[in-house]
Amino acid sequence: MKLQLKKNLLSVLAFVGLIWAVYLINLPLKLSDYNLNQFGLQPRTLHGLIGIFAMPFLHDGLNHLLGNTVPLVVLLMMLTFTRPNPRRIVVCLAVMSGGMLWVVGWDRTQVHVGASGLIYALAVFLMAAGYYDRKIISIIVALFVVVLYGGLFWGLLPMAGKDVSWEGHLWGAVAGGLFAAQTVGRLGRSRQLVASGAVMPVISDVPGNSADKY
Repeated sequence: MKLQLKKNLLSVLAFVGLIWAVYLINLPLKLSDYNLNQFGLQPRTLHGLIGIFAMPFLHDGLNHLLGNTVPLVVLLMMLTFTRPNPRRIVVCLAVMSGGMLWVVGWDRTQVHVGASGLIYALAVFLMAAGYYDRKIISIIVALFVVVLYGGLFWGLLPMAGKDVSWEGHLWGAVAGGLFAAQTVGRLGRSRQLVASGAVMPVISDVPGNSADKY
């Protein structure tokens, strides 16, 4: 148990450390015309596609990065403690939230940077997973997220601030809810049962066959 907890903590710190490394590398670059933040997510632009993957690693300043570091560490630790395949979940949430923002983002001239979209995706995923999973540990984690980060949801509103990517927050939250429904909800449980062999899918190529009714 202690060994697994240590491994989870090291994985989380390595991920967050990479975000800090990108920020430190970008500091001297900001003095020139080559700013890594140009690779942020810009909706419905070809060059903005890379931002789907780069956005969580780019930050506008130290306060921006500090504000995202603590909740990111806490939520990632809770994810690794309660869900299998946490790395796959993080990648899927980042791509889903970034992809939806790229497709439907309102302002094509705005460049979105920061890990806050991923934070919202993680928070909503953990809360929704507690609802769908109904396991004690998942429910406790969901309640913990509500208590700690319930105030985050003011950031889903356009009034969140001029320089705040409320759209990134919004689509992060949507991605977290959808991914939880697909993987932990009824559909996710059905897939797990089929994969384990507990339930065999019924397939019939004869129209009107009685198997079609089940």
